[in-house]
Amino acid sequence: MNQTSEQPLPSIVIKTGVWVGFAAVLYLLRSFFLLIFLTFVFSYIQRSAELKLQKYIPRRGMRVVFVGICFLGIIVGLGSLIAPKVIEQTKLFVTKYPVYIERLDREIIEIAKDYPVLSEALPDPSATPERGAYSPTGEILQQITGINHSRGGDSIANAIATIKEVGTSALGFGSAFLLSLLFAFLIVFDLPNLTAAAKSLRDTKLNFIYDEVATSVYDFCVVLGRALEAQLLIAMINTGLTAIGLQLIGITEKTAFLSLMVFLCSFIPVAGVFISSIPICLVGLQQSGVQTMFGAIAMVTVVHLIEAYILNPKIYGHHLRMNPVIVLIILTISGKLFHVWGLILGVPVCTYIVGHAIRGKSPALAELLSDGSAEEANSQKA
Repeated sequence: MNQTSEQPLPSIVIKTGVWVGFAAVLYLLRSFFLLIFLTFVFSYIQRSAELKLQKYIPRRGMRVVFVGICFLGIIVGLGSLIAPKVIEQTKLFVTKYPVYIERLDREIIEIAKDYPVLSEALPDPSATPERGAYSPTGEILQQITGINHSRGGDSIANAIATIKEVGTSALGFGSAFLLSLLFAFLIVFDLPNLTAAAKSLRDTKLNFIYDEVATSVYDFCVVLGRALEAQLLIAMINTGLTAIGLQLIGITEKTAFLSLMVFLCSFIPVAGVFISSIPICLVGLQQSGVQTMFGAIAMVTVVHLIEAYILNPKIYGHHLRMNPVIVLIILTISGKLFHVWGLILGVPVCTYIVGHAIRGKSPALAELLSDGSAEEANSQKA
């Protein structure tokens, strides 16, 4: 009598299959990344605020509703006050962008006359006759970005097409923003039931997936949430300091637009400083000349020195501190592969992989996760 016994699959095969399937699901959901990301951010903010109100509002349902109303009120209030100015100033900046480039071209050509070394480093105007008016700034930007920034008719058509694309993207972002607000509130409100439903997977035939994925996903969400929470506070302080600095150096035009650029770019490590500084320098150059532009550069430098040596150690902590060269390498690779998502999530993801998967939870990461677990335990007791 022959007996055949089924041999269990090796553990490494099961783990590999689970993570390959998890990656495949993420790939299929790639078109929903913005909605998923905003829902996570809003849920994390509301959940953190709800936990901090345990001492003052005993009933959880009342806490969630109170936090949701306050959160929505803050967004509506800021949107109604700032959004009209930002939209108007953004339109003016886009309209005057060729003027900014032309002014910068004149300044570069004038300086090149006094410093022949600089003129040798500039692109040869005879090599690009088909692009219309010669623009050293446009040629330099094209070499860096691959986008035609010349002042010819084609560039105007490209600018119009770009504006249309931005408008379409803005509509998509607006719908995702509103849906994420609704989903975040519902998730936080029904979080105990959702948590129990997720834990019930342990008692099903999918328990091997839960055991492999659940802890890692939770740990990563804690790391990402804490990083974004700290970076949000830093971004707010950076924006406030920059707005004050703009007033001090005399750049009073388009303050709302420039401050919004600083706020958004604060979430991009290292590279965000340069991205947000370009509009500030262009506006300063057009408004008052080269001296104001250099004043803007000095102001931005001071603000980011404050960020690097005061805000980051105090607020951001040491759990995501990395060498700037490594950060630039990560941003270059992740930005090329995953575009905006790579710039935003590249550093937290690499930090988590190194601290959790490779080093087996670094001390700082372990401390961060233990803090998150303690907060969850306290909330369950409440």
